[in-house]
Amino acid sequence: MSENVVPLHKHTDPPADTAPTVLTVVPDAPPAPPVPLWVRSGRAVKTAVTHERARSAGRSLVRHTLYTFNGGRIVARRAWDGRTGSRYERMIRAAEAAGNLEAAEEWEERLQRFRAARHHRRMDLLHSPVDAAKGVAVGAGMSVGLLVALGIVMAISTEDAGHVITPLTATIDFIALLIRIVQVVWGPALTIGPFLALLALWSVGRKQHAAPAWALPANVRTGEGEPITPSIVVKALRDLGVPALARAIKEMGDAGASMLGPITIAGCGVEVDVTLPSGVSTNEVQSKRRKLAENLTRHEHEVFITIPTAARTVRLWIADSGALDEPIGPSPLVTDDTMTADYTKGRAPWGQDLRGDAAALSLYQRHLLITGLSNQGKTVALRSLALWLSLDRSVQFLMGDLKGVGDWAMFDGLATTLIQGPTDEHVIQVTEMVEDAVDEMNRRIQAPPGTTFPPLIVLVDEAQVAFMCPAKDADKRPYGGSKANSRYFMAVRKIHNQGRAVNVLMWQGTQDPTNENLPKLVREGAHTRASLALGTESQARMALGDKAVDGEAAPNLLRPGLDRGTLVVASDGITIPAGQSSITVRTHYIDDDAATAITDRAKALRDGVTTLHAIERSEEHDPLADIAAVIGDAPRVRTKDVLARLAARNAGAYGGWSFLDLKRVLDDAGAGPYKSDGVMVVARDRVARALADRDSGGSASAE
Repeated sequence: MSENVVPLHKHTDPPADTAPTVLTVVPDAPPAPPVPLWVRSGRAVKTAVTHERARSAGRSLVRHTLYTFNGGRIVARRAWDGRTGSRYERMIRAAEAAGNLEAAEEWEERLQRFRAARHHRRMDLLHSPVDAAKGVAVGAGMSVGLLVALGIVMAISTEDAGHVITPLTATIDFIALLIRIVQVVWGPALTIGPFLALLALWSVGRKQHAAPAWALPANVRTGEGEPITPSIVVKALRDLGVPALARAIKEMGDAGASMLGPITIAGCGVEVDVTLPSGVSTNEVQSKRRKLAENLTRHEHEVFITIPTAARTVRLWIADSGALDEPIGPSPLVTDDTMTADYTKGRAPWGQDLRGDAAALSLYQRHLLITGLSNQGKTVALRSLALWLSLDRSVQFLMGDLKGVGDWAMFDGLATTLIQGPTDEHVIQVTEMVEDAVDEMNRRIQAPPGTTFPPLIVLVDEAQVAFMCPAKDADKRPYGGSKANSRYFMAVRKIHNQGRAVNVLMWQGTQDPTNENLPKLVREGAHTRASLALGTESQARMALGDKAVDGEAAPNLLRPGLDRGTLVVASDGITIPAGQSSITVRTHYIDDDAATAITDRAKALRDGVTTLHAIERSEEHDPLADIAAVIGDAPRVRTKDVLARLAARNAGAYGGWSFLDLKRVLDDAGAGPYKSDGVMVVARDRVARALADRDSGGSASAE
């Protein structure tokens, strides 16, 4: 191909070694060949066929056609089952496949009874034509005689002999009218009848979803909103990936539903017991919880598998889709302002289990541990138990909040000690508070046999801060850690070991458990262990123990954020279904305002409590002034309560005091204790007058 070179311009002084610029002119490219008609038609047909509207229309056509066809098959099969013993034979095969020989024998007996009854009916058919003819003749004769008799009565009444046949004529005319009506309707009925029959078959097929999955509506294909039926449960079990189970269900055929007990409504879901075939163990099903949930078109957290008392049986609880994302109702503590608590016999209304039943926890002589990831509702769950127990006026509280943002501020004036803050100094104060509780525990242990003591709850929230504290005392003993010289660790261990017997109990709340921030001996010392959402199975074992996790407790499967306030609880203080090692509880949410209202009610039940916000360690102390401080605003306080409050205020000075020590100080000041309603009490006015007289140099006199 030749090139045409056209100069664009002439250089006036071109460089000697530079060639002139040239422009190559390329001829226009030939036009593209036209697309053949058959190609364009094919593309148009493909676009039309693959369009979503066309695909929807095609699925709809296939679906409704198969609804009618398969509906006919279903009706025919039902009719066949009703006329023959095939249903019994299927149940016999299903029982044999499941290894249940007793059920197989029972179904075989039913089959024999069915065949005997059918034979009896067939023998009756030999005599039925003659009996039917006799019956028709007798009935016709009696009817005619009755009509003639009625006509005679009418003739006598009207004195007209022609009325004798009037009833018979009227009857004949009515029969003729019916014949004419049938003649008119018969033609249209023959035309419309087949369409009505097809509509009935279509309705049967539609209810049974008798069409391929790809042809069903979108919501049915995805399982959205689909109710749990026996066929769905059996299909989910068949596709679980357990060969022996799949083989047994296949041999059962349509009788696979015989494995299932009744599907009953249980809270926001349904519950069903599944008797597994011979050769299938319960742990094979338990280990495939996620796959079973997906086969049932549910999320993993919406299906729970437990082991009831019956052998070779698993119990499935299947939540309604999305039901666990809905909040539960308010706490009875909020709605019932007359509620009180009973530490010994009562149970704290904590929330609801998955069935929707009330979940109540006994706190009597049980150490408590609640753990979980941050911001999952740990403090609220722990606080709701303390709020209920505060309504028992005999319960005393020592509280340490190592977060210090005011979550426990409403207990000021209710707790004997309330320390709030996250610093090392606060940890030191909390440690000394727990050590004072140990001293009180030892004093109670040494009391005469039969002595009763009020409950003392030692509560530490965010306890991981105490275990991780690096501070040391003057003797180089660390406050944190998990060694034998750790002050906080050892104080908690001592209460775990002996506190329960004298009603000194340790409650702890902690975040994100590890071996460092929640030592093994401490977590295993709690009688009630509860966990919110956690990150790993190893953390779940730390929180609840190996037994609970091996029994399918799985707080690590809870969804952080979405399942806030949902706890997995392992305790003998809460009702757990037989065969289970734990229970899942959705706790009530009590906000700060509601919590303050509850503590106001609790304070009204008491004589008044002076809350200490720091542990006083001064060697010098004033017994009379300290007695006045612990009495607070109450007009009178029982002597044993004064002793307990003094020990909490300064265990070093008053931990070993008895009633005689208290009486000696008060008698010397002229404010001795006296009996009121059968118990010894100390009067606030007497102590205040004794202090005033002492400060003024006078002498106090008893009333």
